[in-house]
Amino acid sequence: MQQLRQMEADGFVRRIVHHQVPPKVEYGLTDWGQALCPTLDAILKWADLHEEMNNSET
Repeated sequence: MQQLRQMEADGFVRRIVHHQVPPKVEYGLTDWGQALCPTLDAILKWADLHEEMNNSET
């Protein structure tokens, strides 16, 4: 939960509180958070390639 609060403070996610019973809170990416998606996708592709290369060497 602390990580979500920190990401909210950094402007990556927005927290939406629904005042109802039971309480409900939603999180969504801000435009700033969405801007990170291509970079994160590239990192995931790199990690997959790295794993494939390591598996083929064994």
